[in-house]
Amino acid sequence: MAQRGEGPDFIEALARGLDVIRAFHADRPRMTLAEVAAATGLARPTARRILLTLEELGYVRTAAGGHELTPRVLELGMAYVGSLSLWDMARPHMEQLVAATGESSSITQLDGSDVVYLARVAVPKIIALRVQIGTRFPATVTSQGKVLLAALPPEQLDAVLALPSRSGIQPWVQHSRAAIDAMLREVNARGFAVADNELAPGIRSVAVPIRDGRGEVRAAMNVTVNAAETSTKTLLDRHLPHLQRAAGAISSDWALWQSRPQVDQALAPSPAR
Repeated sequence: MAQRGEGPDFIEALARGLDVIRAFHADRPRMTLAEVAAATGLARPTARRILLTLEELGYVRTAAGGHELTPRVLELGMAYVGSLSLWDMARPHMEQLVAATGESSSITQLDGSDVVYLARVAVPKIIALRVQIGTRFPATVTSQGKVLLAALPPEQLDAVLALPSRSGIQPWVQHSRAAIDAMLREVNARGFAVADNELAPGIRSVAVPIRDGRGEVRAAMNVTVNAAETSTKTLLDRHLPHLQRAAGAISSDWALWQSRPQVDQALAPSPAR
């Protein structure tokens, strides 16, 4: 169960509903009432009422003696992605990058001590871990996470690294704090980050930042390769320049989007009839 808020306006019922939604994942796509109650720590009557409410709203359905999420849950995450207009801006550049490299590319942002995938263009390759929109991994063992962590001020970095990962993933490599600090200094000096068989064996990637109109790092973009097929030298010599151009183009588009005229809808003219 997620950590509870302590403010006077905290709505416990809403938090419990989100707990139920988060209880479902790729390894547990369908659950009985008892399994939902056990996964969330809720009493069975409470879990039942929440499931029935979510079913009435269209987020959950009954199937094969259990409960499963419906595609409508995607609206919750896509509302965030859509609010940034990130996918619309990134898609053509990501598709060009993937065409140039023949490798998959993703965009993530930092959420606590994890990276969360917001956009992805993939090629059919065998990788150790399945990645999709909404997937989260520990930031310290991913190239994108290193880019995002390196952009944080020291006090914020300390707070983020103190948070436990919510990914459910046990990384192949565990970095000490001293090693993390050294890696982040190197990222800031080079402008890109590499993760080499750290998240899982066989996964090698390079990432660069995506910046907004103020030059602030808002996301990270990577190219991921199979370590058995692509050397670090090839990754950096051939793929990194394509990645840097694509991320630069997305950053430019983002800056232009931020500078667009803001129209007050109350004052905007009505469409002609």
